[in-house]
Amino acid sequence: MNVMVILTERDLRKVISLDLEAVGCVEDAFRALATKAVSMPPILRLDIPEHRGEVDVKTAYVPGLDGFAIKISPGFFDNPKIGLPSTNGMMVLLSSRTGLVRALLLDNGYLTDVRTAAAGAVAARHLSRKGSKVAAIFGAGMQAKLQLEALKLVRPITQARIWARDHAKAIAAAAELSSKLAMDVSAVADPQRAVGGADVIVTTTPAQEPIIRSEWLEPGQHLTAMGSDAEHKNEIDPAAIAGADLYVADSLMQTRRLGELHHAIAAGAVSANTEFSELGQIVAGRAKGRTGDALITIADLTGTGIQDTAIATLAFSRATAARVGTTFES
Repeated sequence: MNVMVILTERDLRKVISLDLEAVGCVEDAFRALATKAVSMPPILRLDIPEHRGEVDVKTAYVPGLDGFAIKISPGFFDNPKIGLPSTNGMMVLLSSRTGLVRALLLDNGYLTDVRTAAAGAVAARHLSRKGSKVAAIFGAGMQAKLQLEALKLVRPITQARIWARDHAKAIAAAAELSSKLAMDVSAVADPQRAVGGADVIVTTTPAQEPIIRSEWLEPGQHLTAMGSDAEHKNEIDPAAIAGADLYVADSLMQTRRLGELHHAIAAGAVSANTEFSELGQIVAGRAKGRTGDALITIADLTGTGIQDTAIATLAFSRATAARVGTTFES
């Protein structure tokens, strides 16, 4: 007999939030990727271009964990026009010992939102200046809002600027964040002005052409690119990747194939075999992170299956302890 738990988004919101424990969970996943014999196959991807749709399937097994997750993550970017969220999805948690399903996490993309924001916090914790106070967020959707919330967990952010192609959405997001986070958040129409003087810059858009120019970046700034999780997506000028004092990938194998590094290689700005550090190596102390306040640092985060296994495992553990979810026997 197998016992399986079904956890809805409502269930999961009761036990998982964007907090320091979630950040620590994702940080541990980065560390494991650098220090353990993690099995993490390439992302399986399905494109549905006529509806601006994409579906990613990610997974990873971490030695020592009782379970591993398989995540199905759709993104349909015209959905907001018909009143639907652009992202949703689900995760399946299976036993590492037997392969039997332990939990079905019907999170509608919530866990992905949390783990992605937490990954941004990990990058900022290890690569931005400790006294960083000003943030520039590119995008006005859910992930843009969560990235600012995550930054505040690890850096003393007191001011933020929001830029989006739709300035009205930037204005609405800024107003929402100002109220929620009790801080100065403003909408900025000029992307270069948003970058100027910022300590930390985070891009969260599905842009297919660069929205950040290399010449805008200033000494001491840290930039985390979150949006380039497919070959056709590109938020950062390839010259910025080549010119950074420190470029860091979440998975070098992935960023060479579909991240901002992929575009820098294609543009001839960076050699295809150039070695770069991964964030997990820095977390584990096996590579150097920021070594001076004047450095320009860039983190290229394409999203990894190990983060999904980590957050799903945490969610299942918390749900079990709280007796949340619906149990089925088969």
